[in-house]
This record gives sequence, C-alpha cells and structure tokens, in this order.
Amino acid sequence: MLYGTSRRTYEVQLLSIFHHILAVIMKLSNLGAAVTLASVASGHTIFCQLKTSAQTYPVSHAIRTPSYDGPQTDVSSSNMACNGAPNPTTPSDKIIDVKAGETVSAIWRHTLQSGSNDVMDPGHKGPVMAYLKKVSDATKDSGVGGGWFKIQEEGFSNGKWGTDSVINSGGNQQIKIPDCIEDGQYLLRAEMVALHGARSTNGAQLYMECAQINVTGGKATKKPTTASIPGVYKSNDAGLLIDIYNKPPSSSNPYKIPGPTVFTC
Repeated sequence: MLYGTSRRTYEVQLLSIFHHILAVIMKLSNLGAAVTLASVASGHTIFCQLKTSAQTYPVSHAIRTPSYDGPQTDVSSSNMACNGAPNPTTPSDKIIDVKAGETVSAIWRHTLQSGSNDVMDPGHKGPVMAYLKKVSDATKDSGVGGGWFKIQEEGFSNGKWGTDSVINSGGNQQIKIPDCIEDGQYLLRAEMVALHGARSTNGAQLYMECAQINVTGGKATKKPTTASIPGVYKSNDAGLLIDIYNKPPSSSNPYKIPGPTVFTC
C-alpha cells in the first residue's frame, strides 16, 4: 500500500495502472496484427494485362479482373476457374486476337494500379501455370467445368521458383499458344501459387484470372486431353500440401507441380 493512502485509494490507483498497461498491450497487439495483415496483403497479385506480338493491352482489357487482389484457397470451389468471391470480378465484353504459335505475356501486378516493380511479395514462392479452354463465347462462358488443358508451367529448378521468374521479369509470365490447336475463342487462365502457408491443408494461396482470346492460324492437327476446374487439383496434392521451409524441394525430393501434364503438339 502506498504511504499515506487509504486502502480504497490504493485500489483505485492500482486499477488505473492496470488499465493503462492493458491499453498499451492492446495498442501493441493491434499494431502487430496490422503489420502482419499488411505483410500478407502485400503478397497478393492479379493477372491484369495481356501482351501479344501486336501490342500490350490496357489493364482489365478482355480480362475478368477482381476488385480485390486476394487468393483462392479451396480447390473444390467453382471460383477456382476464373476467380470470384471473396474477390468479385468484373465482366469484360472485349476479346483479344492471338496467333497460334506465338508467345504471349500474362502481366501480373500487386494491384490494378501497381507498376512492374510491385508484382507480388518475393517471399511468396511457388509454381506458375497456364491453361486454355475452348468456348463458343469467351465473354459469357464462366469457365467452370471441363475442357481445360495446361499449356505452360514452371515449378522449382536450381533454387528458383516459377513465381521468382515472373517477379524478376517485371510481372511477365511467358505463355506459348500451341500451334496445333483449333481456331476459335478460348479462355486463357494464368495462375500463380504461393506456398508459404501450404504446410497445412488449404494453406496454399492460388491466384488466377481468365483472359478472353480468339486464336487464329491454328493447324488443328491435335486435340488435347482436357480436365475440369474445379477438379484439376486436390487439397492434398503434393504440390499444394508442402512445407517449403523445413522440407524444401531438392534433387532427391523434387517438387511436383499440381495439375495435369502440359499439352504439347
């Protein structure tokens, strides 16, 4: 008890000190949470532009871009096809002409306003993939269901992840359009996967958007085997349920990219 004070006064003083300490702890706790959330959010990314041999198209041109740059984590969700809630996407009535056999660039940015120096947190490591789906009307097809085939992938090689390649190239994911496919409208689905939280089920963060393209000049000499989205991944796939820090890929433990093999002509 403080000298010269009553018991009641002493209790009030202690209570005041306790409340002050509690307030400081809460402020520090909230600050830590805010820093953590900011770190997590900085890792998010969006496929927001397409570059062809003809030109680099504006942000959101012929791409169903979201208003929020968050990931999908439930591989059984229909939003795995072309993104969706909790990242609402905006429809586009545009279609981009692409030549069969050419290499296009899916351009990734942290937000729709970001530049080439702000693609995704470099601490977010994982594979990148690209898929096509032939459709009758690319502006209206949801992408959900069968018809998808993989045309590009990059996993882990020589200490580098596919996401590293995209970040180091200013956000450009290089995707070659097969020259043996049929002409017509397609959805081009570009995807990046972050595995920093993938040690637990549904911990992998999957980022994807769909561009609406019209392929011309295809030879139509080979039909791809197709898969369904959702359905192309399982939550316990070795490439999606992995501890990249304590059990990193190596020559004796190679990384297995999720999904089907890449279609080739």
